[in-house]
Amino acid sequence: MSRYYLTTAIDYSNGDPHIGHAYEKVGADVIARFHRLAGDDVHFVIGMDEHGQKVAQEAAAQGRSPQDLVDELAARFEAVWGRLHISHDDFIRTTEPRHTTAVQALVRRIRDAGDLYEDRYEGYYCTGCEAFKREAELEDGKCPIHPSREIVWTEEENWFFRLSAYRDRLLEHIEAHPEFVQPESRRNEILRLLEGGLEDISASRSRVPWGVPFPDEDGHTVYVWFDALPNYISAIGYPGDGFADTWPAALHVIGKDITRFHCVIWPAMLLSAGLELPDVVWGHGFVKIGGGKLSKSEAKQLDLDQLIDRHGPDAFRYFLLREIPWDRDRDFPSVEAFLDQFDERYNSDLANDLGNLLNRTVAMARKYRDGAIVPPGGTALDDAIDDALETYVDAMRQHRLHDGLDAAMTIVRAANGFIDSEEPWKLAREPKRAERLDAVLAALARGLATTAVLLQPFIPAKAAEMWERLGGDEMPALAELPHRLPTALPERADSVLFPRFEREPRSG
Repeated sequence: MSRYYLTTAIDYSNGDPHIGHAYEKVGADVIARFHRLAGDDVHFVIGMDEHGQKVAQEAAAQGRSPQDLVDELAARFEAVWGRLHISHDDFIRTTEPRHTTAVQALVRRIRDAGDLYEDRYEGYYCTGCEAFKREAELEDGKCPIHPSREIVWTEEENWFFRLSAYRDRLLEHIEAHPEFVQPESRRNEILRLLEGGLEDISASRSRVPWGVPFPDEDGHTVYVWFDALPNYISAIGYPGDGFADTWPAALHVIGKDITRFHCVIWPAMLLSAGLELPDVVWGHGFVKIGGGKLSKSEAKQLDLDQLIDRHGPDAFRYFLLREIPWDRDRDFPSVEAFLDQFDERYNSDLANDLGNLLNRTVAMARKYRDGAIVPPGGTALDDAIDDALETYVDAMRQHRLHDGLDAAMTIVRAANGFIDSEEPWKLAREPKRAERLDAVLAALARGLATTAVLLQPFIPAKAAEMWERLGGDEMPALAELPHRLPTALPERADSVLFPRFEREPRSG
């Protein structure tokens, strides 16, 4: 059993969780669940980024303390992740004492390496990004990511990190380990950035009191990104003795807009401190509406609680990973188009294809064989199952989650076609073809059981229900799958796995 340490970006405490947060957390959860199925010892961490100027300003505007504000937001995020069955092992918050200890220990190691120095910063600062901006990064004097926010000219005495000293080492690392930055489009962006040269960056702020105190320097707090990135090591006990049992991370899952921080600044910090780099950083794309990020009004229409209530948490998880490729953006023309596609995918894939297949197979096995299932093998459907299983494992190990999901559903499509071609109801009327009927029913049961296991990372509750409906007990690991198939259906009433959704016509 190998250790698999998986993280997501920690979410910034400046608003409620939205569909972009959900896409990232569900995708990472699918990866975590797949690796558990594969037999790995998974440690999965998510959390909250709770310091910085923007949080302090928002708290002041609401007439409350920053800690009170972030406590409330953290509770909202955790509640949504619970509804979506996110199976994280830890929830790190940057206001926790264990995080302060880790950040200050890391800063001291970087300073001891000679990579921190005092200087004066003069330039632009985007509170939306919580990042300093070069003039070349602005568009019409605005941050391209937060064009509605005022860009602020800032002058202050800070501690600086010698990021420029790590350009060549980072280029060498990516050349030797091209898998470090994925997918390929993200890697090409980082290579272009590095080839253009790096500038030193602020490691402290002298006018932002809401943050981790900069060690041994009164009046300074650690710059919010220098504070946030070490959450990946504070969550596993850095600088304590147990830290090395889990680090380095096998995978950081992040949004594509913060690849520079995770693929340049963070690895440079680790190199300076003499720590290993994570194996892979995966920068996923965005959910877009009408060509851009969600507006506030669109985000309100796509409220997460309402989306989960629409067809249930597993259906929402399925839709996100079925419709939004894990390696690029997905643009929906409008909110209405998003909801229409959600409804259509729910009915076609889940209610019709998967749910109906389960109902038909269970009904025929009970009617024709009293629920008994013989060992499978030797049909065209068995061959299709074997091919789909191989494709699924290959896709999932390469983090192509949308392709892995499609491979699992290939079995469902093949099984429905198999019923149409074999016509079990006709076989049941011909005693001489009893063995063929046994083989057909066994192949269908195997197809559904295999599908339940492969879909477990995507729709964990419904997959478990499928497995139980087929007479299984504990869900098997991938390696056990060929040897742990159900042999008899349980004697109980069956509920509909995914009831069809009838949408009321829109007025006007």
